[in-house]
Formats: sequence, structure tokens, C-alpha cells
Amino acid sequence: MISTAARPYIDASVPVLREHGLAITTRFYARMFEAHPELKNLFNMGNQASGAQQQSLAAAVFAYAANIDNAAALAPVLDRIVHKHAAVGLQPSHYPIVGRHLLAAIGEVLGEAATPELISAWDEAYWLLAGELIAAEARLYERTGTQPGRLQPLRVQRIEAEGRDTVSIYLQTEEGASPGAFQPGQYVSVAMTWTEPGEATPRRQLRQYSLSDAPGQPWWRLTVKREAGTPAGQVSNWLHDEVKAGDVLQVSAAYGDFTPVLEGDAPLVMLSAGVGITPMVSVLKALARQNPTRPVVFAHAARDADHQALQADLREAAGLMPHLRTVLFHEQGHEHGVAQGAAQGVAYAGQPTAYRGRMTLEPVLAEVDLDQAQVLMCGPLPFMRAQWEGLRQRGVPADRIHREVFGPELLDHLL
Repeated sequence: MISTAARPYIDASVPVLREHGLAITTRFYARMFEAHPELKNLFNMGNQASGAQQQSLAAAVFAYAANIDNAAALAPVLDRIVHKHAAVGLQPSHYPIVGRHLLAAIGEVLGEAATPELISAWDEAYWLLAGELIAAEARLYERTGTQPGRLQPLRVQRIEAEGRDTVSIYLQTEEGASPGAFQPGQYVSVAMTWTEPGEATPRRQLRQYSLSDAPGQPWWRLTVKREAGTPAGQVSNWLHDEVKAGDVLQVSAAYGDFTPVLEGDAPLVMLSAGVGITPMVSVLKALARQNPTRPVVFAHAARDADHQALQADLREAAGLMPHLRTVLFHEQGHEHGVAQGAAQGVAYAGQPTAYRGRMTLEPVLAEVDLDQAQVLMCGPLPFMRAQWEGLRQRGVPADRIHREVFGPELLDHLL
């Protein structure tokens, strides 16, 4: 608990962080990478280049200050941070480095407003948070039976096309077995190592990819979309262009808090867009095995039918789950079963209901009891913001809406 001496300075920091948070975090990363370039191996430099990571950290610092007495609001956010830290191998020795450069950045940006009392208060608050994260990360490493930063060599058993610009990569141990247990909805880190021309020291980047198959298979499956440009798409495009069957990848243990309860009979609404379908299919296939009679609405948005991944998995689930309703939204083109130029979706035998255009909630929720339904969401941030707002307007409480974010999260619900 923050001390009574520090609390007034943290409270007073809330409007300051709203105004200057991005400048502080931008300066923080610049300072830290200049002093410790080796840490670029842990951080997603694509998110750094786009500014997304700086915005996310600014939002996190602001949310922490604004909710420092609201443990219930912070707990799920901290749990998500713990899993992301474990996925990249963050260690206790990194926290003094982060704290030193974060406090220095606050001082540099705020200037004379960064009084010794304010810096002291933030030093206390930082180490209070760091202590919680270090302890939680230690418990998570213990539960997963791994060490910080440990990667295991996994062989590519096969690669399959999943529509345009997307492939599924099947990974096994050298003995041809499953790499280990995981919970549906979790992700792993994949390491890419390369050497730039004229440089002697190899560089490394870690990217997280959801496991897209159900647990219990003799493999782990990653479904990866090609991304335009670098560095944002550097690892994904490498997996597309360079990796082939028989190659060995360095992969972390499975992490992630997007692990819904599969038991029970409450309606489950699954909303996804683009490559956000990957953890959803893992959850859906697990449900088909463990609780096939649960009422489920699986709604997915894609550019068009050619860009929609994992279609065979949706057909397989439909054959096993009598109360599964699948609703597809394709922004472009037309698909079999939908009349040319049709604005409304139509159901046809053995196929999902299909709509042209972006996802809207009206057809998805038409037959759902919202008083009981649980909702899962995964996709680009604009997509999830739109669905979040629509669900909240319909009275779905925030604690029944669960989100998986690919990349830095801006914590809109806490700001």
C-alpha cells in the first residue's frame, strides 16, 4: 500500500501524466536503449517504431496512478502484464534498470515540476508495483516449470496454407511429440535471430503468436499472417518466407491470461477479426471436445473469403457442436450462398450465416440471452473498441467481456 506521505503526489500526478505521459515514456525508452542496447532483444522494436509501445506504457502508468487504491481494477491488468513479461523472459534484474530510467525520464520531461518529493513518491510507487510483478512472475515461472528467458528447440513438422497470406506451422519436439500442455487461448514467443551486414553481434526479436489448435494434439500449431512492412512484420514474414518443414525454431513456454472457462451452459459469444481468429479457434476446438452442447455464437470478420483462415476448423466444430451458430462478415467480394449485392445475411444448408460488410452486433446477438452471456473478443484495437462500446450499450457488464490484444493494450476501460 502506498504511504500517506507519497499518496498526495501520486494523486496530483494523474492530470500531469494525462498530459505528459507519452513524452515521458518516449524519453524513457530512448534513455534505456541508449544505455542498454541489449534490451532491444526483449522489446518488440516494431511496436517501438510505430509508437504503440510508448503509448501503451503511458496508458499503463496513468492507469496505475489513477487506480492505485483500486486493486480490483488493477488485478486483471497486472495479470496480463505478468504473462507478457514471462513470455519475453523478463527477470528481476531488469527492474532496477527500468525504474532508474523511468524516474529519470519523469524528471527530464517535467523539469522543475519534478520536485524531490514527487520523484520520491514515484520511486516508492514504482517499487511497490515492481515487487508485485516480480513475485507474480516467479509464481508463474514455477507453475510453468520453466526459467526466465528459456526457449525450447521445436522442429517444424509441416506448414499448411490457410487462405491468402496466412499459414499454419505445426511444431513438435525432436522426438515427434507435443511440446507440452497449454490452455486454449494462450500464446508462445518465437525468436528470430539474424546478423546485420557489417555487424558482428547477432540481433534477436521475439514475437508472440497464439496457439491455434486445441490442447491434447501431438503438436503445437501457430497460424501466422504475413504483415506488410518492417520492422512490424519482420518475424511474421520470416516465418512465411524462410522457414520450412524440418527447420528448428526457438519457442517459449505457453503464456497468456485469455483462458475462458469452458464448463457450464451460459451462452458464449466469440467475436474476432483478421488473425484474431487464432485463439478463438483454439477455444472453439477445446469446447467441441469438452463441452460440445454449450450454446456458442462464433462471429468472425475478414477482408473476404480468400483471406479467412482456419475454415476447415470451423466446419469441423460445426459438425460436433449442435448449438454452435457461425456468423461471418466479409468486407469485400461475395461468397457462395450470398446473392450478388445482398445487404442481409442468409443461412444456407451446412454453411454459416454470411454478411457483407463490417461486423455489426445485431445479427450476432439476435438469439443470445445477454443476461447470462460471456463474451470473448480478439482483433485489431479499432475493431475491439467498436464491439466493446456496442456490448456496453446493450448492458453487458465489463466483467463478462474478455479481450485478447495482439500488441500493446491502451487500457481504455481504465482511463
